[in-house]
Amino acid sequence: MSAEILINASSHEARAAVVENGVLQEVFMERAGHRGIIGNIYKGKVSRVLPGMQAAFIEIGLERTAFLHASDIFDPRYADTGIESPCTENIRQLVSEGAEILVQVVKDPLGTKGARLTTFITLPSRHMVYMPKSSGIGVSARIESPVERERLRVIVQQNLISGEEAGYIVRTAAGDASAQALQADMTYLRKLWEFVCQKGLHTQAGHLVHADLPLHLRILRDLLRPDVNVVLIDQNSAHREMLEFAHSFMPAIVPKIAIYTESLPIFELHHVEEEIQKALDRKVLLKSGGYLMIDQTEAMTTIDVNTGAYVGHRNLEETIFRTNLEAAVTIARQLRLRNLGGIIIIDFIDMEELEHRSQVIQALERALSDDHVKTNISSVSPLGLVEMTRKRTRESLEHLLCTACPTCDGRGFIKTVETVCFEVCREVVRQSRQFGCQQLMVLAHQDVIERLLDEESSALAELELMTGKPVRLQTEALYSVDQYDVVLM
Repeated sequence: MSAEILINASSHEARAAVVENGVLQEVFMERAGHRGIIGNIYKGKVSRVLPGMQAAFIEIGLERTAFLHASDIFDPRYADTGIESPCTENIRQLVSEGAEILVQVVKDPLGTKGARLTTFITLPSRHMVYMPKSSGIGVSARIESPVERERLRVIVQQNLISGEEAGYIVRTAAGDASAQALQADMTYLRKLWEFVCQKGLHTQAGHLVHADLPLHLRILRDLLRPDVNVVLIDQNSAHREMLEFAHSFMPAIVPKIAIYTESLPIFELHHVEEEIQKALDRKVLLKSGGYLMIDQTEAMTTIDVNTGAYVGHRNLEETIFRTNLEAAVTIARQLRLRNLGGIIIIDFIDMEELEHRSQVIQALERALSDDHVKTNISSVSPLGLVEMTRKRTRESLEHLLCTACPTCDGRGFIKTVETVCFEVCREVVRQSRQFGCQQLMVLAHQDVIERLLDEESSALAELELMTGKPVRLQTEALYSVDQYDVVLM
């Protein structure tokens, strides 16, 4: 598999696209007005403590207070044991209202929910994650070779400072890294933590202490795998920053970073812009002729698989099986591309053969294996639904790029013209009985007015007889179909 990363950068927005074998797999976006805050460290102030929820709300200078659960609070009493404080303990023994506390964001604000915080701060570098309030050495599960895992563990162990109580996690990118590179990362992370501690002492509560890297540098740190052939960026200043960063922390990848100078916009390569627009649609077409329907709600995301125009060549069971196999691969890509998280329910087309069901689940698991976000597939429910979860850390693509429709308030539908006409008639009757007037005027959308004058003309005549008052109609160009007013004159 070959991959490339395209970065479109400007002063107000940065976007990155991960393309594998010519197909867009993932999109990252960051806007100057509201940058993602995952990884940022703040000096917070405890505004409320809720023992019933075992949680506290923390002021960190954002629009909404952030959420801190008891299980995410470091307790010095357990520092020497290497375990977290028991979440069954009363949270009032850990924090108190008005107290100042150093916290890190682990989840961006999502919808109406504030950011999720932890006091178990972590600092990432290219090869390592530093955990100043934990202990032990861990190695990424994606490094599968037992020999390599042991080599990395030994290198980290040998470079620990005498009496050092912090913990380290060796990241996937550290595979085959030299001992010098790992040692340099450990030295950098210790110095960074010292800087954070010193700045935290002098920072006022409710203010930022340390921000994570901008998007174009995070992409280098987090997504540069061996199979990435090139990183193209279209802004000169960001290109220079990436080269400086790479020279300092990952010199081996410097030749892969290139400036894009063609006249064609960088996101027109591999139809990235077009694919982003398609990722906002509910309907996803499959090459076979089948399709998916993806509906995202606050509680969960549901995905329905349909055969559509695909009729197959053998029998119904084979047609359904082939459609489900293709859907499984497409679903895994759409989850990454749309960044869908939380509870996900997949309604594959019902299959009679147990072997076919098993193969579809295995195909879904294989397709999800390349996802760097943690996923978990449970067994098929009694109703034949596949239940799974995908860790939610940042806003989905839809929430980043879209807002609720002002016409339907995000419901996804509006009333029919016929329904609105009958509502108008009822409102005319109500107003005429409640208030005295000479005549009534209906202000409504053109389609509603035309129906009242045409198909519902008899109802309008009956309305005038019932009320004993003339009813005038007037089109309002700015009204939506289900918006109207009845004016007394």
